[in-house]
Amino acid sequence: MEESLQLQIQRFEQLPSPTEFASQIESNNVPAVFNGCIKDWKAFVKWNPATGGLDYLQERVGSSTVEAMLSKTAPVFYGDIRSHERVQLPFSTFIDFCKQNMRNTDSSGGSLLQSERHQDAVTDVDQDCLLSGDVPQQIYLAQVPIINSEDRERVQLEGLREDIQTPTFLETKELASVNLWMNNAQSRSSTHYDPHHNVLCVVTGSKQVVLWPPSAIPFLYPMPVYGEASNHSSVALENPDLSLYPRAKCSMDYSHKVILQAGDALFIPEGWFHQVDSGDFTIAVNFWWKSNIMSNKLEHMDAYYLRRILRRLMDKEMNQALPKASPGTEKLKRQTCELPSNGADHGCCDSNPACKKQGLQEKGLKLHELEPFSLQALHELVSVVHDRVNITDQKDDPVAKILWTLDPSTLQNVLLAMAHNFPRTLEALILHLLSPVGAEVLTRKFDEVDQNTTEDDRNKFYQGFYGAFDDQFAAMDAILNGKELFAQQVMLFSS
Repeated sequence: MEESLQLQIQRFEQLPSPTEFASQIESNNVPAVFNGCIKDWKAFVKWNPATGGLDYLQERVGSSTVEAMLSKTAPVFYGDIRSHERVQLPFSTFIDFCKQNMRNTDSSGGSLLQSERHQDAVTDVDQDCLLSGDVPQQIYLAQVPIINSEDRERVQLEGLREDIQTPTFLETKELASVNLWMNNAQSRSSTHYDPHHNVLCVVTGSKQVVLWPPSAIPFLYPMPVYGEASNHSSVALENPDLSLYPRAKCSMDYSHKVILQAGDALFIPEGWFHQVDSGDFTIAVNFWWKSNIMSNKLEHMDAYYLRRILRRLMDKEMNQALPKASPGTEKLKRQTCELPSNGADHGCCDSNPACKKQGLQEKGLKLHELEPFSLQALHELVSVVHDRVNITDQKDDPVAKILWTLDPSTLQNVLLAMAHNFPRTLEALILHLLSPVGAEVLTRKFDEVDQNTTEDDRNKFYQGFYGAFDDQFAAMDAILNGKELFAQQVMLFSS
């Protein structure tokens, strides 16, 4: 409690200079609020729904395709990969959701939607974008890039760039990204921290932000550091199960609550846990930039530094634990062979409904279309599955070794050919034979595929790959669980 009192959040009516911000606010790693920080933005007027802001946004960037968060746990949106889906939809479709929701709530016929009354119906959602049965309230535009200095291909709403401007106190920073956040119904983010400094700006609507310093980690029960959502709390803090998380009863004693109105901005230092509640309709923009980790070793940051250092050490150990190219695997590149006959598996595209549903006959590759090295790699994988799927004691990991030798293009060809010609073998490989190290290698190879292909080609590849499984989520879980188990094993071994 004493430390919590020492970390009081300040509010500023006057904006600091870049030097003042860096030396007096950022360096302290304590949040700060800047009242009316962005009231001079064009967006502050143009995006306001009371003055036709939704029409403006729809006309300005409505044709853009954005990636939305879809969650059945709404209004709470959990950021970890297992708790939500990412779906593509036209930005204009989301704007229509907002308009319809405002009509439903504005029963008195106020001025909020006067400029949109000519719109009588919401555009139907493209069934390729959303699954049947989903409702607009389950959709949240989270972290939609306006600027991304690290990956320009990810930028989806560059047309909004001229409506915003970097706060003056950030003008000397090298921004990593600038993102749009938009909801059409009340929403809450799960409690998490970010690995970047952050300034959150509310353009329209309001937000309540509850913040915890990194020193409050023992009361927030962060997910395991080896997991894919290590920056998230595992506790539902609004109603914690104290039998599982007894220390959570003290969590609010270390919290700080901030209310942000339209025009306000909040500095959230890296490592500070935060939970954000948004009103019925809110638009916000945030700015992320990298900090100099460990440059100021303040005591209340120690727990956060420890988690980052452990993760870095673990990544190093994981790299060392991965298979290296051996003479046996290099030999694959110089060999060609005939694939073994497997009529029951090979003919599945005529009998497997899942295969027909995904159209794998168009997305997959036929055997005669493969290069010799790809054909050999496919042969090795199929043979390994047939030889070892029922063997539990495996001293080596041929699957990981084979995958490790494949470049992104070859990997795509091999997996698509396997999905098209041997889908049940692929299913056995992923669900029953993929070891933790194999899962780590496969996900790293997927990352290489993502970096070396266009978005359209990536989507076709993953549709073809996961379409071979009767249960696509089981395949995804098997890969993620194996990846996390590998990281856990490495951490336990190195500790």
